[in-house]
Amino acid sequence: MKTLPPGLAASLASGATTLAWCWLLTRADGLRLGFTDHDEDLVVEGVACAAETGLAASALEQSTGLAVDGLEVMGALADGRLAEAELARGLFDGAAVEVWRVDWQRPADRVLVMSGHVGEVARGRAGFVAELRSLSAALNQPRGRLYQRACDALLGDARCGIDLTRPLYRAAGTVAGVLSARTLRTEELAAFAEGWFAGGRLAWTSGANAGLQAEVRGHARPGPLAPALLDLWEPCPEPIAPGDAFTLTAGCDKTFDACRSKFANAANFRGCPHIPGNDYATAYAASGAGNDGGRVV
Repeated sequence: MKTLPPGLAASLASGATTLAWCWLLTRADGLRLGFTDHDEDLVVEGVACAAETGLAASALEQSTGLAVDGLEVMGALADGRLAEAELARGLFDGAAVEVWRVDWQRPADRVLVMSGHVGEVARGRAGFVAELRSLSAALNQPRGRLYQRACDALLGDARCGIDLTRPLYRAAGTVAGVLSARTLRTEELAAFAEGWFAGGRLAWTSGANAGLQAEVRGHARPGPLAPALLDLWEPCPEPIAPGDAFTLTAGCDKTFDACRSKFANAANFRGCPHIPGNDYATAYAASGAGNDGGRVV
């Protein structure tokens, strides 16, 4: 049960309230921004909550227990507050959120209604819609290891042990041509086999997308002397231009065969390649089969 400040409790009991919603966002880089649905700016927790964004929110429904509470907020895109380029770069992904109910006549009279994080964000031509999830959403995230055939290590981390700085697993290149918002042509990958960088990561080192990373969907070579084609899973936030520089790291499909043949790292494979599948769990004894209780693989 929440305890209201005496001033806010008295205002609610009077029957004539002067209440507004305020939202405080704290990004991963430490930047704090404030927004309000009031028609004038308010200061909450030392943060100026801007009114010019036209922010509005859906109804907030909270429940007891560990159920995930949430709501959606809608607002306008504006440079200096919530710019479209910053949303596209993912700078607000997972940002911490505080939802306050404030008496706009006396902002010191306020109560924290919900704490959580930014979930899915959708952008339009002039506005955005962001999902706010309560702290209990973290309880829905998988924790620990799973018994599965695929490797659950991240390529290049301590559990994997592969050194991605080696020339065998790393390359630098520039964009020679742009075929679409997520497909480009480059001439610096002639020494690598087709598909070597599929599933890897591309990090932009120059151009409008400098500092961003993207996952590589496909790595093709139309011909022995033809430039390589790189297909990204998602379009980049900013347009790709010829001459943009990038670095690539090899991709891994998480299979035991790739770990053994591509990376010579079978000893560090973090999956269970010989674990029986569902077909063994539902199988039944058949005449003539090897029903001797021995190994299945």
